[in-house]
Order: sequence, then structure tokens, then C-alpha cells
Amino acid sequence: MQTKLPQDIEWRLPRHARSVGRARRLFREQAASWALPEELTDTAELLLSELLTNAYRHARTPAGREIWTRAVLTDDRLRIQVTDAGDTLPVPRTPSPEDESGRGLALVALLADEWGARERETGVGKVVWFELAHPHGVDGTG
Repeated sequence: MQTKLPQDIEWRLPRHARSVGRARRLFREQAASWALPEELTDTAELLLSELLTNAYRHARTPAGREIWTRAVLTDDRLRIQVTDAGDTLPVPRTPSPEDESGRGLALVALLADEWGARERETGVGKVVWFELAHPHGVDGTG
């Protein structure tokens, strides 16, 4: 079987709450063009939304900074990463039942096959990413 080249797309969005919904729509359109299974698309969209929400809420950066989102599809994995200019790496926490937020990274840890965070190579900001296995290949034939 011939290995396909990775399929890769990136969006640069303003650091604003509206960008979360826009990124979800852009990803859903891209997932359809890649013919991803609905379950994989739904999970990736949810986790992308959580990472973007964290980026716009918690990255303490000057106005005008962007959030970069990248999706890379290989034969067996979907990797999504969110890059912002904040310098604090995210740490999962355990919210109390009364907390109205704080469950995003817990969802990522639960639903992703792998995830992590690292400082950007440039020294400005961070990258938070997750991967979802896609064991049957991009076209679903295995």
C-alpha cells in the first residue's frame, strides 16, 4: 500500500470568543473534504473547541495577537494543535461539581489518544495539541 502524504491545513484567528465557533465550522468543512468519519470529526471538533477556548480565555497576551490552529491528517492519525502567545503551559485540574468551567483539559485527556503542550521553538508562546487515531486510513478502507 502506498503511503499518502500528510494533509495539512492551518487557520489564523483573532484571539476572541467568536473564533471558537469559526474554527469549529472551518474544521467541520475540512473534515468533510477529507471524508473523515462522523465520530472522529465530532470528537476532534469538541477537543478543538476546548483548546481554543482555553487559548482565548487564559493566554495573557497583548491585544491583536492571533491564535493559530493546525490540523494534520496522516494515514492513521489526526493531529490538531492550537498555538497562542501565552507563556504558561496548561495544567489539568479537578474542578468541583459547582464549577462552571475547568473541564476542558480533562476532556482532552479522556478522549484523545495522545495530547500534550510545549513551548514554541521561537520562545514566544506555546503549542497545545492532541491526536486521534484513525486506524482505517483516510478513505476508511484500512
